[in-house]
Amino acid sequence: MHQEITIVPKQEEHMKTYAFKVVVEPDGDRWFAYCPVLEKRGAATWGYTKDEALRSIQEATRLYIDSLLEHGDTIPADSPTEVMEEPAVAITV
Repeated sequence: MHQEITIVPKQEEHMKTYAFKVVVEPDGDRWFAYCPVLEKRGAATWGYTKDEALRSIQEATRLYIDSLLEHGDTIPADSPTEVMEEPAVAITV
């Protein structure tokens, strides 16, 4: 099952919204969630429910992006599915 999460960097100046596709799939008695373009960089997690796994992957992706920005690194160009210059909100249903 493919979903999308949106990360908005904390910095208010020159804000951008980055949207990443995620996959959430059953894994035994848990749910495995990962962001395909960031999985090798650590954006993978799990939860006991699908919603918990989705919240966990949003947090893992946020932490990864925040770490990049804090260290002055750029977000890899191949990572986000979409980059928006204006504020946005993502709704997953």
